[in-house]
Amino acid sequence: MSETPEVRPPVVTPVRVIIGLCLVAPFVAMLWVGSYAKTDPAFIGIPFFYWYQMVWVLISTALTMIAYKLWQHDQRSRKDAQGGGAR
Repeated sequence: MSETPEVRPPVVTPVRVIIGLCLVAPFVAMLWVGSYAKTDPAFIGIPFFYWYQMVWVLISTALTMIAYKLWQHDQRSRKDAQGGGAR
């Protein structure tokens, strides 16, 4: 009757918190309109309002790629920890 309970890794880990922050940051940046609702400083003649949003397109892409790679790494390490990592 002394069965050892199955040990599961925690659901919320530091890696998953970082993944969440990477995915939430672009939404926060775009929803906080007061921070970029202005025309100055202009960049090569483009008002701040427009180029700020275009920069966030690039930043969002990079953050999504980082989150995806971290998720893959997290899933691989969980699989290895459960003993399913034999290749």
